[in-house]
This record gives sequence, structure tokens and C-alpha cells, in this order.
Amino acid sequence: MSTHKTDQTFTDRTFKEPIIWSTTLFMLMFHALAVAALFFFTWKALAVAVLLWWVAGSLGIGMSYHRLLTHRGYKTTKWMEYFHTTCGTLALEGGPIAWVATHRKHHQNTDKEGDPHSPRDGGIWAHMGWIVTGKAMHAKTDELLPYVPDLRKDKFHHWISEWHWVPLAVLGVGLYFLGGVPFVLGGIFLRTVVGLHATWLVNSATHMWGSQRFLTGDDSTNSFWVAILTFGEGWHNNHHAAPQVARHGLVWYEIDLNWYGIAALRMLGLAWDIKMPKLLPGKEIAKNTPAVTNIPAAPVEVLAAAAAGD
Repeated sequence: MSTHKTDQTFTDRTFKEPIIWSTTLFMLMFHALAVAALFFFTWKALAVAVLLWWVAGSLGIGMSYHRLLTHRGYKTTKWMEYFHTTCGTLALEGGPIAWVATHRKHHQNTDKEGDPHSPRDGGIWAHMGWIVTGKAMHAKTDELLPYVPDLRKDKFHHWISEWHWVPLAVLGVGLYFLGGVPFVLGGIFLRTVVGLHATWLVNSATHMWGSQRFLTGDDSTNSFWVAILTFGEGWHNNHHAAPQVARHGLVWYEIDLNWYGIAALRMLGLAWDIKMPKLLPGKEIAKNTPAVTNIPAAPVEVLAAAAAGD
């Protein structure tokens, strides 16, 4: 795999911004309890943690927050949209309005001034520094509302964004009655911490290391190992080439469980108007070419979104 390196001749922005102590202490507590889960290990607790990792990370973040709500890569029924959105709240990544708005702003300003989490401001900043230090833009819903005119019209998304912690709290109580402390530590704390770092790797690692198939004008790369940890979100250069496309893994070996989930919904008649890859003249570079940026487009191929069947 080829490697892309960002300019690290400056100090990471994380260490220049004020610490948000409430968020930082909360994250430290979650990480400490995630470590504690290792001392209460049971195979049943592990199975619960893995299942919930998929529910929150794939059904919730990948298929709902990202590919459905942010990019409208496909359409589904309202009850399915709301169910998947509720699954997304279990990832402890906030409500849909803040998450979607932050991600849309990232695409609007990728690796430029205004990007909420670019590694050009430092690898730690891109990974989690932007959450625990600075202005916490992701927590200021009013400032983010202009980025989500569609979600602003939906009463459910307003409610779940305000009370996004409720499903996780209810789940924690349920797990305690089902399996006691091991289920809570594994299914809530360890699973959540692993899921958080997996998502954060998309912000950091896939803008620092990996290979580029498309000349997107930014630092986005494809990363197999990040794709495995995020159910397919690691094919990030593919995604930045055509953000609305619902399928990120474009060839057979690019494993994309989130796409497989969307395809399953389509077979059940629960997903339609799916945006699929379509090749047009433009910017694709040869497979396995080292990651590069700011190179003029060559007249080869570039990805573009097109509705399924087009």
C-alpha cells in the first residue's frame, strides 16, 4: 500500500486550543471503563459487544448518518430511516443534525480552511483533538443548522438530536438486567470506544495514509484496514470522488458491509433511488498509484453519482 504524508512541520492544533474539560473527562471515563471491561470478559459479553458494534457502526453511522442522511445516497421508508438513525445514536457520536452538518462542512472544505478535522492541522487534531479541544463546533447546533435544511424540517430528527443520549442509556439499563456488569462494560463502554476510534480513523488515517484511485484535489485515501473497522467507510478516496454514491467499495476486494446492507434493503423493497458509480471523462489515476494531491485532471476516468438504472 502506498503512503501519503501530510505536512507535519507545525505543531498539532490540539495543543494550541483550550481543553473542553466536560468532554475530555467524559471521554476519559469511557476509556477507563472500556479497559475495565477486559477484566470482566465473558464470551457472551463479547458477542453482545460485536453485535452492537455492527448495529451502531454499520446500521447507524455508515448506512444512516453517513450514506442516507448526509449524502442522500438512497431512499428508504421513514420508519426505516428513523430506526437506523436511532441505531446511530448508540455510537455516542451525537445526534444526526450535528453529525450530518459537520460532515457536510467537511466535504465543503476538505483539507482546506474550514474543514472541522483535517490532518493538515495535525493528526491528533483530526482524530479526536477537534472534539476535546477548541470551539466544539459539532456541539453548537444553531451554527450548524444552515448545513441541514432537510433535517431541520423533520420533527423526529430534531427530537433525537436533542435527546440522542436516551437510547444509549436505555440500552445500558437493558444490558445490565440481561447480563450484569460484563454486558454493560462490554456492550456499552468497550464497544463504544472501539467504534469511536474506528470512525475517527476515517477523519485522520484516511487523509494521511493509503492509496488514491481518484484525483479529488484533497488528501483522501483508500485504506483496507480502516474499511474493515468501519464496515466500508475506509474507501474514502472513492467516496470523496463522488460523495453521493451509496457504494464505496468499487471492486470485489474492496469489502463494504455498509453497501451490502443497502443492497439487502433494496432486495427487500426497502431501498430505492440508489446512487451508483458511473464513469465519466475526468480524473481517475491508475490503480496502485501513490497518493498525490493538487494534480491537474487527466482525461481518463472519474467517478460520478448516478441513480441506479441510469
